[in-house]
Amino acid sequence: MIKTILSVLALFVMLSCSTTVKKNTEQPNITEMNKKNIGSLLALYPKLMTVIGAEVEGKVNWLVVGHTGIIGHDRILVSMSKQHYTNQGIKKLKKFSINLVSREMLPKADYVGSVSGASVDKSDVFAYHIGENGTPVIDASPLTMECNVVDTYKTDGFDNFICAVVNTYAAPDVLDSNGKLDYTRLKPVLFEFPTYSYLATGEVIGKCLNLDKQPGMCAKLPMAADGIVRLSKIEVYPECLEEYMKYATEVGEVSLRTEPGVLTMYAVSEKENPGRITILETYASQEAYKSHIASEHFQKYKQGTLHMVKTLVLSDQMPLNPANRINNFIQ
Repeated sequence: MIKTILSVLALFVMLSCSTTVKKNTEQPNITEMNKKNIGSLLALYPKLMTVIGAEVEGKVNWLVVGHTGIIGHDRILVSMSKQHYTNQGIKKLKKFSINLVSREMLPKADYVGSVSGASVDKSDVFAYHIGENGTPVIDASPLTMECNVVDTYKTDGFDNFICAVVNTYAAPDVLDSNGKLDYTRLKPVLFEFPTYSYLATGEVIGKCLNLDKQPGMCAKLPMAADGIVRLSKIEVYPECLEEYMKYATEVGEVSLRTEPGVLTMYAVSEKENPGRITILETYASQEAYKSHIASEHFQKYKQGTLHMVKTLVLSDQMPLNPANRINNFIQ
């Protein structure tokens, strides 16, 4: 009898253990995944490339810094090796400028990051002026912030300056029509530390917290020497105007959103005769225009509106001041 009871208990224990093992096998195994553990690598890159401007021993000095960050909404962190000559001036005066780097500035920015101000006078590498807070501001930089140091946090080998922004200077061509920064125009250079490479900013792929409402705008190409500025003058039959506008609105929106070489599509109609429409079109190059007219959305517009258009005149224009060109972006 006792042997029978012990046998039953043993069987019960075995079954219990078997059930437990089965449940454990249903838990996810963290070692069985597609991602590979590459160690404790700091991989928060790329970062904005910046040139720090400071006064050291009475002379302006420039230094490339790639390790910057944001603390809250009112503080900036700039992390710099303790060996940098520039740190001396920052610690003494408690202020400096942060200059974002454009592609045009890149060769000079790369140079000031390769030599030390302790042995080389770098004060004349960039044309600059002294900002309202007393720090050197690079004229060619599309955006500069003058900062005051409010605290310094030391880590092994680094001075980490915590700063408050005092003044921000932006070039007119990186602001939108409302005077706000437009990073699709600013296009700052990025820096990737592991491979010491410079990267370009990418395209806008969507609006934060609004992805289901507004599609993103692709990054735009610069206007090339063979770029096109054109006025398309169209007269639409009055009875077709409403239907035509649906086609025209769609092709304009899709072209601007998806084609890097389509820079502007701005349509207006005469108040007294709405059927007379003029469209300002700008294309980055002849190749961009060829790509546009071959696109599916343009062909849909072209074939769908052939019977609606009474007259069409394409008139290429010569810009009198290219710096004042219109950039028509979806907001």
